[in-house]
Amino acid sequence: MARDPKQQFNVYLPPDLVRRIKYASIDARLSLSAYVERALRNQLERDTQEPEAHP
Repeated sequence: MARDPKQQFNVYLPPDLVRRIKYASIDARLSLSAYVERALRNQLERDTQEPEAHP
């Protein structure tokens, strides 16, 4: 099975958030990269489904 090409990028997060993400990826039995990718894709999907809020 062919895999999608991957690209690395750096993000800076608070240490406590990084720790929580690492433990959550272990609990989900996913690599850290796969866990973060899934979380970002899920958030982007929610963002595109929600109507824009107008102040």
